[in-house]
Amino acid sequence: MRGIVSPKLTDFLALVNSNIALAKQNNVQFTPAILRENLNKLGALMSDSPSVSYIADKAFTLTDRAIPVRVYSPAPEQPLPVLVHFHGGGHMCGSVALYDPICRHLASIVQCVVISVEYRLAPEYPYPAGLDDCEHALIHYAELLDDVNHQDSVTIIGDSAGGAICTSLSMKSLTDKQIKIDQQILIYPSVDYTLSSPSLDSNGTGFLLETPRIKWYFEQYLQLSESLSKQQIEQVKQASPLLGPINAHLPKTLIFTAGCDPLRDEGIAYANALTAAGVEVEHHAFDGMIHAYMLLHDLVKEECMATYQHIVAFMAKA
Repeated sequence: MRGIVSPKLTDFLALVNSNIALAKQNNVQFTPAILRENLNKLGALMSDSPSVSYIADKAFTLTDRAIPVRVYSPAPEQPLPVLVHFHGGGHMCGSVALYDPICRHLASIVQCVVISVEYRLAPEYPYPAGLDDCEHALIHYAELLDDVNHQDSVTIIGDSAGGAICTSLSMKSLTDKQIKIDQQILIYPSVDYTLSSPSLDSNGTGFLLETPRIKWYFEQYLQLSESLSKQQIEQVKQASPLLGPINAHLPKTLIFTAGCDPLRDEGIAYANALTAAGVEVEHHAFDGMIHAYMLLHDLVKEECMATYQHIVAFMAKA
């Protein structure tokens, strides 16, 4: 069923759809540079950026690379919960800088330490490079909090591709005891790389994120050919958290879906699968919202603030 979008987004989507139509008319092809520039433009719609008393850019130093992170704390002397944040962007776009206003809101509203991870992006660094960076940050996060008081529990949070990273790490935690996750918070997550969900058809055009772009993201991230080989088909299935092992040992989960999102149905399916397996799940559906609504704060402030408040309530139950 196609979603019915909020009137708050009508003018924004009219402009977006006009630009998409013009690009198609001029046969403009997807490139990492174009898509990164387009996503970064949404930063202009997050003008509300609260101050946070402690913000520091740090990095994990490995033998072959560094993994930059930005640490936020509203009260570095207090033992606050830890949120490890993985940004969205189709595994190809997004950055700590773009998501800075969101992380500031999380730190100040939720009253927690936020660690925002600058993981490597495809196609320069395809799967599983970015996932490996996020796994390292999750396992070793405390090493960068020597001057920030914090609790020992850790919650992971991500939107879209960041949600894919969260659920992938949760899936891996079932067999890798180094990975400790107390809770996961998923905002319109991508959990199925097979592109099987009905909402990819019903919501796949006209709502900012369109199905052809999702397919292209996945091709770059997983290094897929146009015609998938049997080996690639199996790789796509194995990488998809919705199709992987799901049991009661997965972490307690808070999940948000958007009614006009092509990824809506796979998010709902993941929530239902966790519930059926005995995982404690809280699901909130924002029916009039589109994918990436958290990046549109100035247009849908009420919905964004409601999302933060649901996170507050969820964290308070830990």
